[in-house]
Amino acid sequence: MTAPDHPEPGVAPKEPSDPRPQVAVLGVNGKPGPRLTLPSAFSSPLRPDLVQRAVVAARSHRIQPHGTSLTAGARHSVEWSGKGHGVARTPRLMDSNRGAQAPNTVGGRAAHPPKVERIWTKKINRTERRLAFASALAATREPALARARGHHLPASLHLPLVLEDPVEEIRTSADARELLQKLKLWTEVERARDGTHLRAGRGRRRGRVRRTPRSLLIVTSAPGKARGFWNLSGVDVVPVLRLATEDLAPGGDAGRLTLFSHAAVESLRARLGEGAS
Repeated sequence: MTAPDHPEPGVAPKEPSDPRPQVAVLGVNGKPGPRLTLPSAFSSPLRPDLVQRAVVAARSHRIQPHGTSLTAGARHSVEWSGKGHGVARTPRLMDSNRGAQAPNTVGGRAAHPPKVERIWTKKINRTERRLAFASALAATREPALARARGHHLPASLHLPLVLEDPVEEIRTSADARELLQKLKLWTEVERARDGTHLRAGRGRRRGRVRRTPRSLLIVTSAPGKARGFWNLSGVDVVPVLRLATEDLAPGGDAGRLTLFSHAAVESLRARLGEGAS
């Protein structure tokens, strides 16, 4: 059995390295500044299965109960001739041989229509929901996942992006565009703008006329901040206390291109129950 290694005299023992990732805080001029230690949730293992479950559960909570009319498909004057006549036992229109009202007839009722009392909501454990949120946060560090989602970002960009707090005071779209151009991310907004298209199907008759690809996610420390980004195509501005897994992984696909303000990271640290860096 070998003896344990001892440090040489006069040499301080090595301290364990901090597992939490660090990023450079970018200024509004696009230049890197001091380094910031991110919360440990950004080092969580990637769990696409939990992220997908959390997003599906969140979507299910927004489904409005719906069902068909009790008389839908049954508004006919029909009669049944009875057994023993050598014809199917399908109800038929009065004074006609045409079948009606039965599920196997044209214009008849549905066999198993949607009912209002159906429970659409899907449940997910609190622990799984928290792990999914941490996994979605960790996925924002992976450029490969961002590119797999279709985001356009330069090869030299280090994710996630943390900007100085003056970014929350941007009030106009022109200032927001100037900042994104300095970060070489304006092509991402153009991608969402050029990808906006008419929705195919019945949703156009229900007010959901156009679909716009998801672009940048701006995380702020409080509501009402970074108003200059609100009107940019595909850009979402979310306060950190309302940040959810669905914001970080739209459609259940993790890796959305996300920009945090420095104050938002500190608020996120407090939300996750961690001390100050």
